[in-house]
Amino acid sequence: MRGRKEVPGGTLARSSGSKPSPGLRPRRVTLFRRSKSDSATQTPEAVTSETTVGKGRPTPTRREAEAAAKARAKAVADPKAARRQQRDRQTMSSKQIRQGIKDGDEKFLPQRDRGPVRRFVRDYVDHRLCMAEFSIPLLFSSLLASAAGQPGLGGGIMNATLLVVVLDSVILRFRMRREIKRRFPEESLKGTTFYAYMRSLQLRFLRLPKPKVKLGQPLPERYR
Repeated sequence: MRGRKEVPGGTLARSSGSKPSPGLRPRRVTLFRRSKSDSATQTPEAVTSETTVGKGRPTPTRREAEAAAKARAKAVADPKAARRQQRDRQTMSSKQIRQGIKDGDEKFLPQRDRGPVRRFVRDYVDHRLCMAEFSIPLLFSSLLASAAGQPGLGGGIMNATLLVVVLDSVILRFRMRREIKRRFPEESLKGTTFYAYMRSLQLRFLRLPKPKVKLGQPLPERYR
């Protein structure tokens, strides 16, 4: 037959020069396409796993969702109230931090005030009468005496103050370091002298953290 040729097996194939019938359309072959039967046979477990992956938190209850929505709506409707609430929260946080510092809570203390050694240094300075505590008032009185026309009295007060403060500070350093070595043999003494001097220069009621021991009170043996 014209336009056809035989192929093995007895079938006829259209020759390359023949044209297709106008009523027939060529079929397109699609690869990796999901059929309707595949989507219909998908298991409920797979659908559940696809919808729940990536959530990572429990679903809020209706009451919680309504409360959160009301809070957001109130903040949007009244910006002044939202700013006032934020200021109140910051004020409460600042008060809590200040109170924690006064009480000596190490969670609120800066790094330089933390640890059993620094706590012992504070107690050691607070349990004794430090002459450096009165140095600033005495120096101020010497300036007043000099300004009042009595330079001799003012100079005498200043010289006596400096002499007594230096002598008391040397005694403080020697005795305190001896106690630290006895109580904390494995701890370093670095910075303890300067820390004690800075605390001894402050008036007792201005010291932070607040003193935990009274004047002359025996110190506890354990600080750990």
